[in-house]
Amino acid sequence: MLQRELIDTTQIEDGVTLELYTHAGHFMIVMGRNELMSTRMRFSEEQLADLTIDRLGKDNARILIGGYGMGFTYRAAAAKLGAKAQIVVAEISDAIIDWAKGPMAALTGEGLADPRLDLKICDVAALIDDANDGTCAKFDAILLDVDNGPDGIVRDANNRIYSRTGLAKARDALKPGGILAVWSAGPDPAFRKRLYDTGLTITEWNVRSRPNNKGAHHIIWFAQKTSPQKS
Repeated sequence: MLQRELIDTTQIEDGVTLELYTHAGHFMIVMGRNELMSTRMRFSEEQLADLTIDRLGKDNARILIGGYGMGFTYRAAAAKLGAKAQIVVAEISDAIIDWAKGPMAALTGEGLADPRLDLKICDVAALIDDANDGTCAKFDAILLDVDNGPDGIVRDANNRIYSRTGLAKARDALKPGGILAVWSAGPDPAFRKRLYDTGLTITEWNVRSRPNNKGAHHIIWFAQKTSPQKS
């Protein structure tokens, strides 16, 4: 029986250790006993982008993706958006991008050279703040997959993104009609309540981790900012 092989280890903020493994031609990023992501199960991360862009109904959107990971959400967005789109990706760890360019280069392809991509090594919360203080333009969509759901399991600092204050900031960083989309490994009634409290229009979507209705059940919340009424 094939054993998984450790390729590399890195530490991110808060002293958290992430490990990159390969097994039977697949890759996985692991934190302790938690498998955070894997090339075997990518469908729901891709749906995070596909379903958000479908709801926006525009291919020239300016979007912010919180967390590069293995690039599933980013590449799905890049495939769906047009040439005039802007895709800002916030990734907290240089090592994650090094893995994308190195061991996982075949998976990454030419994606990181896409002229629509603006890759930032920073906390996604900082870019949300920038949109609110006028340092950068606001977003048509903000897609968050920086943890295993709306709980700072990877970084304690991620909790602020999912707090009432953090969600209000994300709401305010959206253009009228914009969408905040949040991926989660499972249900979270307390978070859903906080999301409803933002005043956005909420849809909770169940999606499987693999196509053809297979794999684990994951959740995506879509929270849309109502466009102003035309007089």
